[in-house]
Amino acid sequence: MTERCGWCGTEPIYVDYHDTEWGVPERDGRALWEKLVLDGFQAGLSWITILKKRDNFRAAFEGFDPERIARWGEADVARLLDNPGIVRSRAKIVATIGNAKAYLRIAEREGFDRFLWRHVDGKPLQNRFETLAEVPAATPLSERISKELKREGFRFAGPTIVYAFMQAVGMVNDHLVTCPAHERVARLG
Repeated sequence: MTERCGWCGTEPIYVDYHDTEWGVPERDGRALWEKLVLDGFQAGLSWITILKKRDNFRAAFEGFDPERIARWGEADVARLLDNPGIVRSRAKIVATIGNAKAYLRIAEREGFDRFLWRHVDGKPLQNRFETLAEVPAATPLSERISKELKREGFRFAGPTIVYAFMQAVGMVNDHLVTCPAHERVARLG
């Protein structure tokens, strides 16, 4: 019998995210950066909270345009702190501005997509977990990537956030083997 990964429950927005996005290899640098920023905003919250606010985040953060965000100042931070449609955390907003600057440096130097995907030799790691209890919260690889991101100036990019990011953008296939998405996503790698 096959069934979806249990973490997505039955809420339609979550099921759709699981079925169409989670674990699908993402190669666009800006899309990768947006997802890393959103995973940083998730810290201490559930992903469903961020997912329900994702369109609000995209509007408030000008489509996650790192060139614009890198130029933001205190007035922009204040504007976002007044926006009830997003998670209003000064630390996370300020970190996003700094992360935009770090993203631009990496993108200019080598491309943000290459910077990330080189850690898995450009191919998703294919895990074969049978239960959610087997899925780690972080790995030695997510710890290495986290350290590298922090050296580049990223904040809210600890090993657990980085591993959740790696799962979401398909750097690792952590769909359970009982999930119909596991083989479909594996073929995309």
